[in-house]
Amino acid sequence: MLISPDKKVIGDLDQEIVNYFLNSFEIITLMREVVDSVRKSMNDLIQDESKSVDSEYVFGTTIICALCVMSPAIVILIRNAVNALQIFSESIMRKAIQLKKEKNKADNLVYQMLPKSVADNLRQDKNTSEMFDSATVCFTEIDAFNIIARSCAPMQLFELLNTMYKTYDARIDNNDVYKVETINDTYMVASGLPERNGDRHAVEIANLCIELLFITPGIMIMHNPTLRLKLKVGIHSGPVTAGVVGSKMPRYCLFGDTVNVASRMRSTGEPMKIQMSYETKMLLDNAGGYNSEMRGQVEVKGKGNMDTFWLVSKSF
Repeated sequence: MLISPDKKVIGDLDQEIVNYFLNSFEIITLMREVVDSVRKSMNDLIQDESKSVDSEYVFGTTIICALCVMSPAIVILIRNAVNALQIFSESIMRKAIQLKKEKNKADNLVYQMLPKSVADNLRQDKNTSEMFDSATVCFTEIDAFNIIARSCAPMQLFELLNTMYKTYDARIDNNDVYKVETINDTYMVASGLPERNGDRHAVEIANLCIELLFITPGIMIMHNPTLRLKLKVGIHSGPVTAGVVGSKMPRYCLFGDTVNVASRMRSTGEPMKIQMSYETKMLLDNAGGYNSEMRGQVEVKGKGNMDTFWLVSKSF
């Protein structure tokens, strides 16, 4: 006799199979949802990255296009700026050159009024006064100048003095001599200052005086050609103090007994002669090459009687 299966058991097995398939279906469905979710996330990520790449590409492309468009303008602006700087530099250079020329003119004018070393000290607020142990001072004047002045108009007198002093000034450059000043017909020069030259100051002044004495008669008096200029010259050597006096229109002045004696040598002299003191004669004798004559004693104000000499000529 066959034993048939229990219907209850069969029923339980069927239910388990059904449950298994139902559970399997749910798992498969869940896995499909997970896969779909992952796929969607991947797609979204890829799209986002694509958009980012596209944006960066577009931005980079835009920058490149902008640079291509703006580059000519930038080049033009840079070129214009360089040209402007070059023009400005050239303008500054021209102004600097012009300023240097004006400064040189001003310096030359100052150096004509004052010795260069003294002018430089004055600019630096340094002391300009200085003591020179030995120098030679010379004064010249036109004999009978008052008579000549009364015989001509003021402008004619000015032209005469201007011609005479220009002639004298041209001779100074040939000797180591400094022009101190001119007052009317008085011409004052010195050597051994402001630059010391040992004992040569007497020689330098003597050479200049001999030359001035020679050329003076040749200076024409235009308003009266029949007259001839005659020069009186006085020389003395000794210590001198020199310096700039005043702040407005400063002048380089000489002080001391040597200046006074040189002036007396001129005022007590004679036309077309060079009167010098014993001190100057000794310096010329030591140098050699000069001919002199004893004049004798001359009364000099403030000094009494002094032995003086005529400087006659220079031996060649």
